[in-house]
Amino acid sequence: MKLHDAEHPPATGSTPSGASPSVPPVQPADIARTTSVADPAVAPDGRRVAFTVTRVDMAANRYRSAVWLADVDGGRAPFPVTSGEHSDSAPRWSPDGRRLLFCRQVEGTGSLWVLPVDGPGEAVRVCERPEAVEDAVWSPDGTRIAFASRERAARHAEGDDERARPPRRIDRLFSRLDGTGWTVDRPRGVFVVPADGSAEPVLVAGGPYEHGGPSWSPDGTRLVVAAVRRPDGDLDQRADLHVVDATGAGGPRALTGGPRTHAYPAWGPDGRIAALVTDGAVVPSHSQVAVVDDTGATTVLTAALDRQCQPFPGTRAPVWTPDGLLFAIEDHGDVPVHRVPADGGGKSEPLVTGTRAVRGYDAAGGVLAFVASTPAAQPELYVRDADGAERRLTGVSDAFHAAVPPIVPVPLEVPSPKGDGPFDAWVVLPPGEGPHPVLLSIHGGPMTQYTPAWFDEFQLWAAAGYAVVAANPHGSTGHTEAFSREIRAAQAPEHPGTGWAEVPAQDVLAALDAALARFPALDAARVGVLGGSYGGYLTTWLVAHTDRFAAACIERAATNLLSLEWGGSDAAGLFHQEVGLTHLEAPEVYRAQSPTERVRDITAPVLLLHSDDDLRCPPEQADQLFVALRMLGREVEYWRFPEEGHELSRTGSPRHRVQRAEIVLDWFGRHLGGRRPTITWDHPSRAR
Repeated sequence: MKLHDAEHPPATGSTPSGASPSVPPVQPADIARTTSVADPAVAPDGRRVAFTVTRVDMAANRYRSAVWLADVDGGRAPFPVTSGEHSDSAPRWSPDGRRLLFCRQVEGTGSLWVLPVDGPGEAVRVCERPEAVEDAVWSPDGTRIAFASRERAARHAEGDDERARPPRRIDRLFSRLDGTGWTVDRPRGVFVVPADGSAEPVLVAGGPYEHGGPSWSPDGTRLVVAAVRRPDGDLDQRADLHVVDATGAGGPRALTGGPRTHAYPAWGPDGRIAALVTDGAVVPSHSQVAVVDDTGATTVLTAALDRQCQPFPGTRAPVWTPDGLLFAIEDHGDVPVHRVPADGGGKSEPLVTGTRAVRGYDAAGGVLAFVASTPAAQPELYVRDADGAERRLTGVSDAFHAAVPPIVPVPLEVPSPKGDGPFDAWVVLPPGEGPHPVLLSIHGGPMTQYTPAWFDEFQLWAAAGYAVVAANPHGSTGHTEAFSREIRAAQAPEHPGTGWAEVPAQDVLAALDAALARFPALDAARVGVLGGSYGGYLTTWLVAHTDRFAAACIERAATNLLSLEWGGSDAAGLFHQEVGLTHLEAPEVYRAQSPTERVRDITAPVLLLHSDDDLRCPPEQADQLFVALRMLGREVEYWRFPEEGHELSRTGSPRHRVQRAEIVLDWFGRHLGGRRPTITWDHPSRAR
């Protein structure tokens, strides 16, 4: 649901609703005051919801999360049931509704716990692992728990000193993963353990392959998992569903095959398995909800939607209900929840709609619980009754938003320069009359989307005096599959597009022009551009092809596609699925789409931000750009964050996230005139 023009804030640059010049603006240090609600799980009787609340502990420079409970009828205020001193996540109700399992992570080790909810008793640690414990799920009779965890190879038995261990043998692509490290000697396996912790976990689906998403059969004798177990499966990463005996006997048996990739399985009460399926040969492709029978035959249920059914973040397996399967989609920025009949005999219907982004959901006992962020609030927990009535159960961010009122984005619908219809964009207007400097922000992916939900970075920038323009150009999700596939190379034999840059660059410039035309208080002479990952790629491309920008911030960017595909990235060898040709057969296509090929044309001042441990877009991507710009005598500033990966801006250490925000605001403050932060750490601007 989009706002009508009559509901837009005034176009004169006056203070948007909810933001007052008399209220202290949000500052980078306020990152420490943010909280997040996640992992909703509805009790079998529909009376209670378990969920997690995560907060920032700035003194310890870490995140802490606790499991909470909320009464669906609102009879009691929500309350925590774990201490919140650790990282507790993924609560799941036992089939009888009397116990909760949850996963805990402490200093890199993982453990699985069971907590009595009704009746006396203490939390019981079921098992402990040297790696994270994930995807835990009860057996139908409540006596066992299946979970996923990384299984360390024999070389790890040589102690903690890598210099004393044997070398790793690399025999496949995708042998490491950003944020996780090497996986080739730590494959993700599936284990089964007694729920009372009376025995050690048994590995039922293990290496050398990666497994995930275990789901129990209705009779509790088997599990279904998703895995790439085919010979040479690393060349396309197409996953299939595999059925494994719950005792591990016999090993996994492939249930599906063919060109589709299957993920996020959920075994239903009628014996069929719901999953998300995707065209494994062509990227981008929308994931769709499907059901798989006991022969492996797959029936897609949601093709008519022509929308991405695997939203990021917040993807989960479809949820079985008596009335059909629940799933979320990306739709013009919003993330609603739909329901589709599992028999394939009907169309999907939206259940949770509106201008918001759902980040998690669950259903039981006639109640749908979901976590959603709105334009005016961080994620909170809501419930929807069978009659469609909704209630918000939590208000963990209310105090923060009362102290720092949010600035609500103004939606824009921008005609595409390509002529294939409009695309979505938003403007976040700062307080005051202007003229306002402008930041054009470009999202990563490219196969993801900006939402109109509350976003800490946009709030920080607007509070510093910038009007923020954000768009979902071609290549984004939230639109049709054809819209996303525009980023494929023109030379691709299947579904050719125009490449990573050409049409998306025209789109974001069109969004900028639309914002400048609509809001006279925006200063067209003071425009900056910034983005991370693919957003950093397109930022680099823009400053190499136009002189419209007074300054740029290029973060964790892909700038040389050829070196990424040659082996720089953890996803090396897979970019060709998106481009449509390999770098071995068409290196010129990769060079032509690499902004580094036009580095001599970059004259705008450039801020480079990168993480030392980024495996997706490794630091050499920023190094190449820095060396070239420095040798050309251009203005360039480069910051490297130690022991951080690709997700620094979202899940990096709290202190680094604050420092990163201060660097960005200081940079654009110097070049565009926005409010500069007061910096107390070792930064050149500290002495001002």
